[in-house]
Parts: sequence; C-alpha cells; structure tokens
Amino acid sequence: MTSLSIWRRMSGHARSSMLWTRLKKPASTSLALLLLLLILLRSSTASSSRDQQCASSVQRTLKLTRLIHTESVDLIKTYRASQGDMSHLFCKVSIPDVPEPNISGLEPSERTESILRHLRVFSSHLRRVYEQQTDLQRPDSGLLVQLDTVGERNRGLEALLRNFYRDVFPNLQDWPAGAPASLPPAQNTFQQKVYGCVVLKTYKDFLLNVCRELRSMRSRVCRGRRNFL
Repeated sequence: MTSLSIWRRMSGHARSSMLWTRLKKPASTSLALLLLLLILLRSSTASSSRDQQCASSVQRTLKLTRLIHTESVDLIKTYRASQGDMSHLFCKVSIPDVPEPNISGLEPSERTESILRHLRVFSSHLRRVYEQQTDLQRPDSGLLVQLDTVGERNRGLEALLRNFYRDVFPNLQDWPAGAPASLPPAQNTFQQKVYGCVVLKTYKDFLLNVCRELRSMRSRVCRGRRNFL
C-alpha cells in the first residue's frame, strides 16, 4: 500500500494530528535557537557593560596617579629648596627602610596587591616625613601643605585601587594588608632631611611604575575580564 493510500484511509483527525506533529518539530527547533540567541545577546551585553565599568575604574585610578606623580615632581623641588646646602645630594642616598619602587607579581591580581601594599607602606613613610618637617619648617611653609596634599591623595588612590581589586577579582579574598611599614629609628636633623628626600624620590618613581601598570591592566584585564574571574 502506498503512502498516498494510507493517507487517504486515515481519518481527518488523524491526518491533522500527524501534520501538526511534523510542523511542531521545526517550530520547536526555531524557538530553542531564538532563546539561545537571546541568552547569548544578553550575556554579551552584560559582559560589554562590565568591561566598560572596569575600563572606567582603571581610567579614574590612572588619572589620579598621574596627578600625584606630577605633584610629587614639584614636591621634590620644594623639598630640596627648603633643606639648605647640599640638598641636591640627599636623594641619592640608599636607605634600607624605604621600599623599592618596583611592582612584583606575575598575574594582574598579584601586581595589584603589590601596588596596594606599596601604597600602604608609603602612606606611613609620607606621614613620618610630614611629622619631621613640621619640626624643621615654619608653620606656614608651602612644603607642609604639599606634603599633606600628597599624603591625602595617596590614601584616595589606595581606596580607588582597593575598590578596583574587589570588583575585578571578586573570587579572591580581600587584598592582604601585609606587614606594617618598617620606619627608621630616631634620627638627627641631617638624617631626617636625607630620609625625606629619599622617600619622596622613591615614591615618585613608584608612581611612574603604577601609571605603566594601569595602562597595561586596561588592555589585559578589562578587555579580557572574564579570563580573570
């Protein structure tokens, strides 16, 4: 018996059911593909939004870092001018307690942690320099104003970078604060002048390294953000 004969012998209801079954299969497939496309589109849009937020956060942090670096250059000039004779030689001395300006780590998260630890340590050193210079300078000294401004901006930079770390690396624990800064013992006036100059110069060099690192993170982390989550 041919297919046409079978089709003619079937009741109208049976023929309608068979036709509906045949039509329903491609319709179901199309609906599944449409839902898949919608999910992929929504995921892509969310990912693009996260990448934009990441890039915006890095840009704000980079902008503040550049500002502090520019101010630190002027600060060193003011500092040297206020320290008397031979002040141009003060920054060339090596002091063990002052950290190196280099950023360590292989992964972006590790390098971000390194920057945060440096910012915390430099915050203590900048505060010590300010306290020492308070005893050596006039109360209305412009140097004290600049030192106070840089110290405040350093804390703001740390807060920005800490928020960036939490947003971009949510699967990691909060960044480790690390050991407290190792500050030098009591110093005479000459040692204080040298120490302050070395701290400011090293801090300036560190900020330059941070600028370079943030530019790298903007492309490595934000554009491939899902690889680090």
